[in-house]
Amino acid sequence: MYSFSVTVNTTMDDAEAKVRDALMAEGFGVLTEIDVQKVMKAKLDLDRKGYKILGACNPNLAHQAIDAEPDIGLLLPCNVLLREEDNGEITVGFMDPVAVLGMVDNAGVKELATTVQGKLKNVAAALNA
Repeated sequence: MYSFSVTVNTTMDDAEAKVRDALMAEGFGVLTEIDVQKVMKAKLDLDRKGYKILGACNPNLAHQAIDAEPDIGLLLPCNVLLREEDNGEITVGFMDPVAVLGMVDNAGVKELATTVQGKLKNVAAALNA
């Protein structure tokens, strides 16, 4: 699998706030934000449930990854997906860095991927605490 996820019983806005706080606690910031729901409405006049992609980055770990593999930026940042389900719950999905960065044939990157995975799993666990 290329991801792992948790489900929370809250609003999209509350889930996003909790995700951002948990990411910050693990040293991540959100570099990018794509509100797919709004884009689909604006570009295609489609109504859909909440669907937002956050591009999370831990600057220290990103710096180490770029030093180890200059083209690693093609696989960054770590995406976190917030998706509203039919029952109103919010699924929070995380790109699994071990799976994605495992494509890179570089032991240093693989070691960093394990560290990042642990931090993102801590974020997931914090959402269910």
